[in-house]
Amino acid sequence: MQTQDRVKVNQVATAIAASQKYLLSIQNPAGYWWAELQSNVTITAEVVLLHKIWGTDHGRPLHKVAAYLRQEQRQHGGWELYYGDGGELSTSVEAYMALRLLGVPATDPAMIRARAFILQRGGISKTRIFTKLHLALIGCYNWRGIPSLPPWIMLLPKAFPVNIYEMSSWARSSTVPLLIVCDRKPIFITDPTINLDELYAEGVDQVRWELPQAGDWTDLFLTLDQGFKFAESLNLVPFRQEGIKAAEKWILERQEATGDWGGIIPAMLNSMLALRCLNYDRNDPIVERGLQAIDNFVIETEDSYRVQPCVSPVWDTAWAMRALVESGFAPDHPAVVQAGEWLLQKQILDYGDWAVKNRQGKPGAWAFEFDNRFYPDVDDSAVVVMALHLAKLPNEEIKQAAIARALNWIASMQCKPGGWAAFDLDNDQDWLNSIPYGDLKAMIDPNTADVTARVVEMLGACDLSIDSDNLERSLTYLHSEQETEGCWFGRWGVNYIYGTSGVLSALALIAPQRHKLSIERGAAWLVGCQNRDGGWGETCRSYNDPSLKGKGNSTASQTAWALIGLLAAGEATGKLALEVIERGISYLVATQQPDGTWFEADFTGTGFPCHFYLKYHLYQQYFPLIALGRYQALIQKG
Repeated sequence: MQTQDRVKVNQVATAIAASQKYLLSIQNPAGYWWAELQSNVTITAEVVLLHKIWGTDHGRPLHKVAAYLRQEQRQHGGWELYYGDGGELSTSVEAYMALRLLGVPATDPAMIRARAFILQRGGISKTRIFTKLHLALIGCYNWRGIPSLPPWIMLLPKAFPVNIYEMSSWARSSTVPLLIVCDRKPIFITDPTINLDELYAEGVDQVRWELPQAGDWTDLFLTLDQGFKFAESLNLVPFRQEGIKAAEKWILERQEATGDWGGIIPAMLNSMLALRCLNYDRNDPIVERGLQAIDNFVIETEDSYRVQPCVSPVWDTAWAMRALVESGFAPDHPAVVQAGEWLLQKQILDYGDWAVKNRQGKPGAWAFEFDNRFYPDVDDSAVVVMALHLAKLPNEEIKQAAIARALNWIASMQCKPGGWAAFDLDNDQDWLNSIPYGDLKAMIDPNTADVTARVVEMLGACDLSIDSDNLERSLTYLHSEQETEGCWFGRWGVNYIYGTSGVLSALALIAPQRHKLSIERGAAWLVGCQNRDGGWGETCRSYNDPSLKGKGNSTASQTAWALIGLLAAGEATGKLALEVIERGISYLVATQQPDGTWFEADFTGTGFPCHFYLKYHLYQQYFPLIALGRYQALIQKG
């Protein structure tokens, strides 16, 4: 080995050691890893609204929210959906609403700038349905412009083509409580009482309180909505009270002992709104638990108070374990063992909503959060299995039994097209995204390439097997999802770099010579996306504009994904893009900070494509460590 190569190897080893040291320093004494899951400011704004509605705002330092929102306002006057997006209308309106509820006057310079931004983009009338719904709760929008959600939807049988279990898990857990809210159509009095008349571009007297028309067949839903509203006006809604009682019962049954609903803030907020509409007392244990659960999602600093949309300890822990072992830690290192034991304790052995459509599967999966019995997911479960496989635990028999149970559950969740979705089986009625209420286009949970790839990777990495016909169906599905450019779509990470990395990692482990052409095309696409600085990056805008596939400022996490994909492809095909990989590794080494961390401002996680994005604060830590570890292993093999 030449001196220059030896220096690079030494640099990589130093970077790995520093990264490992940092991860160890932030491991929780209980064994898990958990870092902030950041989204846009609407989550925090809606929590402010909830506390104002319940009158629980005085017991919390919400004045710090005002400071946080001011910090997040950009020079153009608006607030962003994701870092660097130029500002987004609905996000900005909700931030403005929260500041007004916190006592900031409309004459404040920050509000004047925000108002100008909002009016330039059409004002409140052009916002999304959920923004309008939150405004309607305090009389700042008319309920006539909100889609009707008849409570009798709760009573539709599970075998009926339309029922709540045809919605994605996140839509379901958020919608059921809204059946109560939209039936009651409350207008809550807050302190201070506000109106937002100044945010109507056409003037509040000129507003047409109606749902937007699309000009196509989906306008049929507007006619149906008018029929629902007419029935409401005459108090002729069938099975109204029965539907309300069924929704209330469903909400109560799905509250965790910790107070959470569905592990996500929208479901938690909407459930709390439903209880408020049903006149639950502020001191009711169910209400108290719910408020505490929301508080648990808060990150408070000396001058800031913000709310996460979700928490990711299981996901973070499994990936951190993989990163440490793949970068050189012994499988029985105390930190790895402690994390593995913690994950075993988090395996969910209860039946959840997934069992409505999956009549064969038995419990044995993992969820994303600390507590979420009803909604484990395939992606987390596959990553946990791979993490446990790498670890050597004191009781290997228990570990193997847990893996076997998880494998059987995952196998039972395979969808008809051959792939896997995140939370449900065959949850794919795309027409639901066309109803007026579904303007985030996230009403369903169909199988996707990235989740499917994770399952296939798990099978190859852990030497596990499922029915051969079912494995063949999954591989056929992955091939069918490859884009003409050679890449794959990323549903849960931004975007094609994420999807392509995942599929290459999977195909490289399952009969790679058979999939050689697909692997080579995917690798070639990644090579073509490399930035001049040696890194990779992709903007969230690639979901809206396919011409931006693989294009964006370099980030540590996306560079790591590209490297992971290229390393897998090279080992599988014998065609290692060594120079390209070296440049990527050099980028990671050069951008690592003295404490062993990497920093990126960009959002590289996806909630709902085009509408909601996430920044996992540990993505920029464990994915680079995995990439460096795999590169080091490759070099050591010569």
